[in-house]
Amino acid sequence: MKTKDVAGQYGIDIFKFEDYLRQSNFKSQINDGLMGMTIADGANVSAIVEDFKNYEDNRNAEKIRKAQEKADEDSRKTQEKADEELRANEAAEIKNAALTRMLITSGFSFDGYTISKYSGYISGDDAISVERGIAIFGIGTDVKDKLMESLVIIRRNALSELKEAAYALGCNAVIGVDFDYLTLDPQTANIGGGTTYQPYIFGVTANGNAVVIEKD
Repeated sequence: MKTKDVAGQYGIDIFKFEDYLRQSNFKSQINDGLMGMTIADGANVSAIVEDFKNYEDNRNAEKIRKAQEKADEDSRKTQEKADEELRANEAAEIKNAALTRMLITSGFSFDGYTISKYSGYISGDDAISVERGIAIFGIGTDVKDKLMESLVIIRRNALSELKEAAYALGCNAVIGVDFDYLTLDPQTANIGGGTTYQPYIFGVTANGNAVVIEKD
């Protein structure tokens, strides 16, 4: 009996049915020739079809199970990522609040507070580069104005880094804060034997001592 006739009679997919027969326990009962596949006379066709349907049901169930496992795994990873982001956001909020509340002073005490712990010297740095510019009719880059424009920014950044260092030590205040300034005038020899003047570099370091303070 031709497999295409069996497939038509039982309403099953001919291609899946033939693939199944080639690897099933019934493969000795089929003839897979040039004119198409046939099932040997006397074979229990209904039993073969029933076994094929069970095979397909099991395959489909396995596909559904794997798809569900993948969906569950994807959901778990998504939830883990969301939880991790939530923890990171909460930690960032706690840190930002602590940095906002952190007190700093150039002195060595705070009115109304007692220093309960000294954690040592810390520092924070920042720097900028200022192009020398090309003088035209005697007018070039006004380095002084450029520096003054940037000084507030680099001092603020240095203080932010100083607070970060104090927070990393578990402290909530910094005492004895002062600033050190650095000016570089870098030059290098060029291939023509002359001198190449590179941009000016201005740096600032905020120094202090990290402490833990408690209200009196």
